[in-house]
Amino acid sequence: MLVAGVDSSTQSTKVLLCQAEDGAVVGQATAPHPDGTECDPELWWQALSEAGRGLLDRADAIGVAAQQHGMVVLDQAGRVIRSALLWNDMRSAPQAARLIAELGGPAEWARRTGSVPSASFTVTKLRWLAEHEPAAAERTAHVLLPHDWLTWRLTGWPSDAAEPAGPAGPVEPVTDRGDASGTGYFSPAENRWLPEIAATALGHPAGLPRLAAPAEIVARTPGGAALSAGTGDNMGAALGLGVGLGEVVVSIGTSGTAYAVAAEPAADESGLVAGFADATGRFLPLVATVNAAPTPPACRVWRSPRRPGRAA
Repeated sequence: MLVAGVDSSTQSTKVLLCQAEDGAVVGQATAPHPDGTECDPELWWQALSEAGRGLLDRADAIGVAAQQHGMVVLDQAGRVIRSALLWNDMRSAPQAARLIAELGGPAEWARRTGSVPSASFTVTKLRWLAEHEPAAAERTAHVLLPHDWLTWRLTGWPSDAAEPAGPAGPVEPVTDRGDASGTGYFSPAENRWLPEIAATALGHPAGLPRLAAPAEIVARTPGGAALSAGTGDNMGAALGLGVGLGEVVVSIGTSGTAYAVAAEPAADESGLVAGFADATGRFLPLVATVNAAPTPPACRVWRSPRRPGRAA
């Protein structure tokens, strides 16, 4: 049995094809993403198609991990409305501060969502959209994360050869609790969406993907390969490393992160620790900076008024 892992990161898409029995690598490829802090999701799909050529069609099962927080907004027909704002786009910092105040302050955010949102979080980008591009916000009927959108595309829906029928069509978009926990409108402790927070940010209710259970087969590709729910990049790394309780991982990439797997949810009202969920049903408290490996020594890391960096 062959399984394919997909990493759609900030800088590139990587596909690794392995034997399920022993993990032996059968093939691998990569394709670059454009620079910048926003990106047309179709470019991610093109990179996945390029990197996955000759690999994905051999896989019996596929899982996608992708950069967290990115705001993918769709209209009622399932069409992308605008380029996705990525986790490292800091333009929504003023909106983050206002949302924190509007919804009861840092302690209340930590209690409800496990985290105090920074400009990286999807919820702040929805508020930015509502304030700066109201026509696009009004058209927004569904909000996905990057890995949700790519998994949905791998189902063959919407078809490139057919008129999109929207996320309410025959294949429903799904997500997992790990990536959902970085949106700012999900409760890791209660394992459920908080759609009222998303609606407050955007200005009206929007459809959110179905939450899949860990290890659930959520759909199949047109070729019959099983699709997992996938997850966010940090959750995917913790899963792949087999991180146990009490073990800490430090990752130096486009961002810098330190995280540990925990049995109980975190809720740090200081905002230093993001109380994320992991991909297995446990939790992944995490601290991070926006810039890490790509930052020249003379550059300063972005700092919010409250705390360093981002929360994923």
